[in-house]
Amino acid sequence: MAKRIISKGTVLLAQPFMLDPNFKRAVVLVVDHHKKDGSVGFVLNQKINTSINELVNDFPEIESPVYVGGPVAKDTLHYIHDVGDILDDSIKVVDGVYWGGDYEKLKFLIENKLILPHNIRFFLGYSGWSAGQLADEVEYGSWMLTDMYANYAFKEKPENLWNVATHNKGGSYTVIAEMPPTDGLN
Repeated sequence: MAKRIISKGTVLLAQPFMLDPNFKRAVVLVVDHHKKDGSVGFVLNQKINTSINELVNDFPEIESPVYVGGPVAKDTLHYIHDVGDILDDSIKVVDGVYWGGDYEKLKFLIENKLILPHNIRFFLGYSGWSAGQLADEVEYGSWMLTDMYANYAFKEKPENLWNVATHNKGGSYTVIAEMPPTDGLN
């Protein structure tokens, strides 16, 4: 089996016994990766109990929850979406998943109901790694790598995502996916 490499669009699945509370059972989409500059990603399955309209003044009404993107710069707002064909300056991550884009046009598209809650996911903060850090964590065994599917971001329930994505890796990962969460080791 060929060794998988980290790239834009890779999904990081936290190993089931990861103790870091920022990444316990986390599913992280890598949206940018450079060997010299490091990596940026967003945790797809840590929803917080607030909406985008509670956080941002003068934002068009949209019933969209907000997620914890990661432990870095928790006062910054980011978004991924599936409408890169109409949102200028979007960065394609994988088929059906785009990162960012023109903020004023985003507001216009939401206001005119051209972007609906199922098209977008908002994040506070992000997950970041310096050059070589993420590769070291993968080598150490902190993360399992898998492919990104747009359904992971826009259709799958966040509370099920780690199990679904781990199961979809196939083989022995189907057994790992069934492991119950733990609060620590005995």
